Amino acid sequence: MQESTVKKIVGTAAVAALTLTLAACGERSEESPGAAEEIDFKACMVSDSGGFDDKSFNQTSRAGLSKAEDELGVQTATIESASDAEYEDNIQSLVDEGCDQITTVGFLLGDATRAAAEANPDTDFAIVDFAFTDPETFEPNAPDNAKGLTFDTGQPSFLAGYVAAATSESGKVGTFGGLNIPTVTIFMTGFLQGVEYYNEETGEDVQVIGWNGKSGSFTEDFEDQAKGQQVAEQMIQQGADVIFPVAGPAGLGGLKAAQDNDAFGIWVDTDGCVSASEYCDVLLTSVLKAMDVAVASAIEDSVNDEFTNEVYQGTLENDGVGLADLGDQVPAEVADKVEELRQMIIDGEITVG
Repeated sequence: MQESTVKKIVGTAAVAALTLTLAACGERSEESPGAAEEIDFKACMVSDSGGFDDKSFNQTSRAGLSKAEDELGVQTATIESASDAEYEDNIQSLVDEGCDQITTVGFLLGDATRAAAEANPDTDFAIVDFAFTDPETFEPNAPDNAKGLTFDTGQPSFLAGYVAAATSESGKVGTFGGLNIPTVTIFMTGFLQGVEYYNEETGEDVQVIGWNGKSGSFTEDFEDQAKGQQVAEQMIQQGADVIFPVAGPAGLGGLKAAQDNDAFGIWVDTDGCVSASEYCDVLLTSVLKAMDVAVASAIEDSVNDEFTNEVYQGTLENDGVGLADLGDQVPAEVADKVEELRQMIIDGEITVG
């Protein structure tokens, strides 16, 4: 595959996510060259039940905290949640520890984060993958000290769906999620629409197993890799030769199933060739979310007394989301088409979601 063609797909978000994911894989040295002098400010983070070593969602968010530590000199603390039942107590523990800013990671922490923000108006809160809205009108209603960090991952997932359809030899591709929640299904819907667009453009009839736009296949958690592998193997038995798991660590089981059965995979949240490098040989690409950059930016705003409750949304246009390098298995003409589609989404010629 032509290297110049592939590299056009990678935007600022991809480079930032890759770099910070690498940083997240190891502890920062106390003598890191260029590290900022420590300041009197404590930034903290609570993971969801996937944990900080999920090679995906939580790990990338944690990299943003590390970035703030290195570049701003903030003190840091983290708590890793073992179950959904721990969120409220874990947030309170960090409040009690005197954290000036707390980032919570994941849609499922939304209610606990709102409650903590309302009870602690002097602490700034940011939450990854959640926007505070009125449940009836859907109008923004975030507490003054709470900021949602959201990402339109449907956009790069559309591109990934097109890549999957164009690369598939069987005419069937599969996707599954961890839970049927909006921050998961936005990926799956974008993927489905990308396949449908490919079919419209080419007259082919590539089928999507696992999601029809309303219902589909879910492991019902984000931790069990065996479940992810089982779901993916069932899809492969049905003929799918590309698997797109949106399930955190459970999704790693999907990549293993692809690797064991001569199929391909597409990873999410981080560049899988960095965070899950053992599966790089079967990855066509990865859908990226620059959560690290958004988290670090929210912390910086808090340090500088510039924090607001305005929702952040990452898009292809602002490099908040993106697509990683395409694998050698993807034809050069498909890479060229993906770059064209990327610009069409940015220009509003294609609406995703």
